[in-house]
Amino acid sequence: MTKDINNMPRPTFKRTLRRISMISVVITMIIAWLILSVSSMMTLKQYAQNNLRLLSVSISHSLEAPMVFRDGPAAYDTLAMLGKQGQFSSAQVVDSSGVIIADWSGSADNNRDMMGGLVSKWVFPTPVIQSIYHDGKTLGEIHLTAMDDIITHFVWTSLGVLTACLILASFISLSITRYLHKGMVDALNNITEVAHDVQTNRNFSRRVSAERIEEFHLFAQDFNTLLDEMETWQTQLQRKNASLLISATHDPLTGLANRTAFHQAVESMMNDRSRKIDAALLFMDGDNFKYINDTWGHAVGDRVLVEVASRLRAFAGDTHCAYRLGGDEFAILLTGVNATDDLLALIQSLRHALLPPILLNNGETTTMSMSIGYALAKCTATPESLMEVADQNMYLEKNKRRLAFG
Repeated sequence: MTKDINNMPRPTFKRTLRRISMISVVITMIIAWLILSVSSMMTLKQYAQNNLRLLSVSISHSLEAPMVFRDGPAAYDTLAMLGKQGQFSSAQVVDSSGVIIADWSGSADNNRDMMGGLVSKWVFPTPVIQSIYHDGKTLGEIHLTAMDDIITHFVWTSLGVLTACLILASFISLSITRYLHKGMVDALNNITEVAHDVQTNRNFSRRVSAERIEEFHLFAQDFNTLLDEMETWQTQLQRKNASLLISATHDPLTGLANRTAFHQAVESMMNDRSRKIDAALLFMDGDNFKYINDTWGHAVGDRVLVEVASRLRAFAGDTHCAYRLGGDEFAILLTGVNATDDLLALIQSLRHALLPPILLNNGETTTMSMSIGYALAKCTATPESLMEVADQNMYLEKNKRRLAFG
């Protein structure tokens, strides 16, 4: 089964740096421990062997007289006196014929561990042999064996001190490394926080502060430049979206909300019981707009529609909302109206607002009368029924006006 790398837990940059530092320090210290241990042991071996040789030379001078007189007890006493001082573990004196004159050894160390014995055999693989001279003649030899306990204790102590020093150096090195890494971690966290804020909250106003590390500083500058461009793009996009929204919901000629916005508003109002109780709809249709177009042309007709829309907008104010549905058809959604008498009074005020003549570009004037139909929202159940009632009332009035004016 393959693992999904996207769902696997990821270590932080800080933890990764710490792990890299720890691995590097551990490997370096192990290598350093091995190199120092080997070099120290080699130096110790050479030093111990030289020291034992010097000791054997010194003892050979002390044994010169006993060897001249072949005095074995005197030679034994000399070896015992020096051996008890911890200079060596055993010693043997032989004459030139190989006959043992004296043989001394300290108490057997039955508690010596295997590693201690291996260390002792590595440092002193064979006893040190030193000739005993008198008047230039060789009288015999002395065979010295080193003291195991001293050399083993010294080796373990040296290795212990070396190990402790390297462990302390490792902790100091890791502490210094963490302190030095803090600048990189803080710089990366700063950049990451800004990027996360931009991605999550779309906060394009944030910028990455200047960094001390050159590479991070250059990256921060490039990132800030990118944020500047993104902020500019976002502003332009918001303006375009706002413009598109206005274009999609407003009439380009008059600036009034269009049919799409009208249907959305009616549906929203009818679904809100608190608004539906005191709302009403007015449908309006021009009575003589075709005559104006035919007489003065479409440019004048557009001028008349713009003026009518301006008067409807002024009448609606901040309380009501006016719409152009198309051609010379308009609508107004009224609020704060819950009785027919109040609605008729508003319609009368609207007629007065539309009554003044409209000044044309050619200096002439004209008027455009409007047939107005109405419907109370609380008296209908659906948006369609509301518009249907208002539309029927508008055409009833239009027919009445036709009959009245022929």
